[in-house]
Amino acid sequence: MGHKEHKDKAPERIRCFVITVSDSRTEETDTSGRLIQEMLKENNHEVVDYKIIKDDQKEIKKLLEGAEQKSVQAIIINGGTGISRRDSTFEALSLVLEKKIDGFGEIFRYLSYQEIGSPAMMSRAIAGTSKGRIIISIPGSKSAVRLAMSKLILPELGHMVFEANR
Repeated sequence: MGHKEHKDKAPERIRCFVITVSDSRTEETDTSGRLIQEMLKENNHEVVDYKIIKDDQKEIKKLLEGAEQKSVQAIIINGGTGISRRDSTFEALSLVLEKKIDGFGEIFRYLSYQEIGSPAMMSRAIAGTSKGRIIISIPGSKSAVRLAMSKLILPELGHMVFEANR
């Protein structure tokens, strides 16, 4: 069965958990988290939970492990993907992911490079699976969110969930 057939069998509505990793954002100022939610809903996906948490590796890991109790199929995280000392989302996900989807980060950085140039190499966007769930981590800027959601996440979300549970 080819990718076309798999995509045809993929669920059309995915239950998602949106997480913003930030030391400074609030629900009022979290434009990126809001954009992810809006784009998911516009594409008939369900946002079952949304949280803002501090950029702390232990907190991120604990929240991801707690998501096992929820009936989420995909977790989309924004923020904490840079290389500053505070950025720890990549490290937390590296401890949780069972299988990495290396192509996600590679293609995201390529697309980002086309938009912003060489700073794109510092993004540590990552995706993978854990316990049958898709976990995707993207930068917290609104333009990065729009790029990742429109070009990578939304076109393949159902397909990724289908594949992770085959």
